[in-house]
Amino acid sequence: MSDMLSEKMKSLHGNAVREILSATMGRDIIAFSAGNPDTSTFPLEAMAEASAEIFASDPQAFQYGVSEGYEPLRNKIKERLADKFGMIKDGDELIMLTGGQQGLDLVARTLCNEGDTVICETPSFVGALNSFRSYGAKLAGIPMRHDGMDVALLEEALKSNKNVKFIYIISAFQNPTGITTSLERRREILALAKKYGVFILEDNPYGELRFSGEDVPTFKALDNDGLVIYCSSFSKILSSGMRMGYLVAQREVMKPIILAKQCADVHTNLFFQKLCYKILCTYDMDAHIKKICGLYGRKCHLMMDMLDKYMPESVTHTRPEGGLFLWCELPEERDSAQFAKFASERDVFVVPGFAFAADMSAPSHAFRMNYSSPTEAQIEKGVKILAEAAHDFLATK
Repeated sequence: MSDMLSEKMKSLHGNAVREILSATMGRDIIAFSAGNPDTSTFPLEAMAEASAEIFASDPQAFQYGVSEGYEPLRNKIKERLADKFGMIKDGDELIMLTGGQQGLDLVARTLCNEGDTVICETPSFVGALNSFRSYGAKLAGIPMRHDGMDVALLEEALKSNKNVKFIYIISAFQNPTGITTSLERRREILALAKKYGVFILEDNPYGELRFSGEDVPTFKALDNDGLVIYCSSFSKILSSGMRMGYLVAQREVMKPIILAKQCADVHTNLFFQKLCYKILCTYDMDAHIKKICGLYGRKCHLMMDMLDKYMPESVTHTRPEGGLFLWCELPEERDSAQFAKFASERDVFVVPGFAFAADMSAPSHAFRMNYSSPTEAQIEKGVKILAEAAHDFLATK
């Protein structure tokens, strides 16, 4: 069978997060490895009522739709982005996506030729990196600092790499580190994008999940030159299974992206678009998101407190102000893949850092933990087990 695969597919690595999810399905384990929202945050009653109305009175919801998406929903999202985040500029178009992941794939499909360069944070979201790799793009990874990617190294990469098509950035509560790019860094990165004439692909699925600190304007809100392509979704604030995402870009950029979407899936599920629209029109989203942030804030602080209390002092972690993840680092000489395997033998699962690297062959001493999906009881129990594993692992040679 491998002889029949394209060279592009042969070059791809499996998604470690998905592989762990498949391997642990149905097992009695504690998974800090997922990226799932807490199912208690899904507004099921509102979704049930809205669904019943659609089934009773709107058979067109089960028809084909236009590739750009259901127009009332698109307008509602544009209105929300403009009012809450100051994001919609003259000439901007918004299209619906089958999940935010599709937006990352469509942008790469539209912009990248074989051998072109995509500059990305490292570590970064494995789903995005694999999409870029699948179109033959070369990844230039820029190390993350406490306030975003290293800007000096970013400029070096812009100078030294040919055919850079875009800079990929998860701007708030980054996956996997939980880091938010500061306002100063955002302005510096925007200035470099303008100087070197490249797009910024801003991925912001976690931006509304802030539970402490102050909001930072999106790259898209700060952009006055049409350089930012903005991707987000409702997966973390409504339902991940609905696969409702959206993309915002200048009209001339969006035209070929729409053609790419027509090739990919014709259009996003119309029923779920109409369901999403009804919820946005009738449900108090601000109160709903505030409730989610409160829950995730409690879980995150519980996890950080447990790590501080039980982990060896040589194991450090980030301190997110929102989102779903934090990033732990073992001493530099230790391998997080070996540690993840060591911990899995005690039925606690984390994701080793190599899975998120632009260069997956490079060693990693870090691992990702998720706090949104496990219960608070699982966090307490699981971190104790993980800490015991860390003490034992670091005692070995």
